[in-house]
Amino acid sequence: MIDRISTASAYQSVLNNLLSAEVNQTDAGDQLSSSETASDLQGYGDQAETLTAMQAANTKVTGYLNNTTDVANQLSTQNSALTEVEDGASSAVSAITSALGSGNGSALMQSLEDAFSSAAEGLNTTYNGNYLFAGGQVNTQPFTATSMAQLASGPALSSFFQNDQLQTTSQVNQNTTLPTGFLASSVGTPLMTAFQAIQSYVNTNGPFSSPLTTAQTTFLTTELGNFQTAETGLTNTVAQNGLLQGEVTDAQNDLNSQQTMLQNLIGNITSADVAQASANLQQAQLSVEAAGQVFQSLNATTLLSTLTSSAGIA
Repeated sequence: MIDRISTASAYQSVLNNLLSAEVNQTDAGDQLSSSETASDLQGYGDQAETLTAMQAANTKVTGYLNNTTDVANQLSTQNSALTEVEDGASSAVSAITSALGSGNGSALMQSLEDAFSSAAEGLNTTYNGNYLFAGGQVNTQPFTATSMAQLASGPALSSFFQNDQLQTTSQVNQNTTLPTGFLASSVGTPLMTAFQAIQSYVNTNGPFSSPLTTAQTTFLTTELGNFQTAETGLTNTVAQNGLLQGEVTDAQNDLNSQQTMLQNLIGNITSADVAQASANLQQAQLSVEAAGQVFQSLNATTLLSTLTSSAGIA
């Protein structure tokens, strides 16, 4: 019987097999632990360029989604603010209608003052610390009058509106920019003009009486029409804001669909096949064990051990 003598080439072959098996074992283990096919772009080979492009597109979509979330929140706050201004107009209409119906104007000014305060508060609403209706001057209170008396104190009505004329716009996707801002002067001037007219009349003619005089009734009937016109305009503004909310929601839905599609495509490249990775890991572990056993076997059949064994027989 001729014993097999290990050689350097045999050792190198077994060592290469062992190292290869260990690399495969590490790769399979990494795939199972991370659920990703590779740890860097180089590991994706010819798909790396496609993967990079899709990841860039996904990042852009995520940016638009984050922006539309902020815009949606802003529009929601804006809706509440515009509704508050509209409620001020509605309250004024109700107060004047009630006074005309009862012929009693003794409590009318207090009711109108409350309505004015509601409208003024709505015009000065803030979102994230910025005034919503100030245009570009987001740190400047857009409406400064604090009472109906101040409206009729002498300065022009326009002097109480401090907003500029820069209307806020918001980009909700790559191709769509919406005019999402409203200006205090545009929103509030018709209503505040009506409040100013009431106060100026009282300053000139004295408070409304009970019962109302013919002159007072005629004046209030005219002003009721002005308040109703202002209320209609504010209702339309609230509706316009609602349309913008709908457009932003549509944009969000479209962006979510794009993101889902992109993430699925990216996952098709990057996500590891867990079942295959598990099978590969088992196979690699067996290969490591087999290579180790062969290495031990070769080590046991060296020239020295063979000569020693032969000398003992002799």
